[in-house]
Amino acid sequence: MNTKDKVFEQIKRKLIVSCQALPDEPLHCPLIMGKMAYAAMLGGASGIRANSVEDIKEIKKKVNLPIIGIIKRVYEGSDVFITPTLKEIELLYNEGVDIIALDATKRIRPDGKTISEIFPAIRERYKDQLFMADCSTYEEAQEAYELGFDCVGTTLSGYTDYTKGKELPDLDLIERLVKNLPIPVIAEGGIWTPEELKCVFDLGVYTAVVGTAITRPMEITKRFANAIIS
Repeated sequence: MNTKDKVFEQIKRKLIVSCQALPDEPLHCPLIMGKMAYAAMLGGASGIRANSVEDIKEIKKKVNLPIIGIIKRVYEGSDVFITPTLKEIELLYNEGVDIIALDATKRIRPDGKTISEIFPAIRERYKDQLFMADCSTYEEAQEAYELGFDCVGTTLSGYTDYTKGKELPDLDLIERLVKNLPIPVIAEGGIWTPEELKCVFDLGVYTAVVGTAITRPMEITKRFANAIIS
C-alpha cells in the first residue's frame, strides 16, 4: 500500500476534527491547539484539520494522526483566504502535512489567477503531495477532480457570495458529489450534531470534518445563550 492509500485508509469512514483558533479568538495558541487535538484523538478522532505551521508543529507532538493542513491568510483584493498562494503551499509542504487543503472555488486568487489556471503547475511541482479542494458548488468540485485534486470537500458551501444562505450541512451537494465523483468526498461545514454526522455518512461520504461544534467553545456557548434569549 503506497503512502497516499495509507493516509486515505486511516481516515476512511471516520471522524476528522478541525482544531483551529484565529488570532481574535480566546484559544488562539499552538499549545492549546495541541491539547485540543490530543483531546480529539482520545475522543475517537482519526484525523485533524489544522491552520498554520505553528499549530501543526505542536499538534504533531501530541498526536500521530493524518493532518489536513491549511494556512488562512487574507490578501487585499481577494476573497480567497484558505491556503491562497504558492507561499502557503510551500510552507505546508515543507512541514510535511499529509494533505494540503486549499480554496478551489471559482473566485479570483490573490495573484489574479483562477484555480484552473494555477493548480496544474502546483500538481506538477508537488507530485507526491495529497491535495484537498475546498469547494462551494458541484461545478467547482467537478473541476477540482478534473484538475487532479486527490479529494474534494464541501467546506465552502454557504461561505461564497454565490452560495450564501445555503442550509448546512449541504446534503444535496454532498449526495451529488458522492454519486458522481470517483475520488473521496469529504463532508465539511455546518455539521453540528452527531445525528447530522451520521446523516452525511449515510449519504456515502468518504469521511467528514467537524470543527466548531467540537473545538470552538465561544461559538458553542453563543448557540446555547441565544436559545434562551426571549
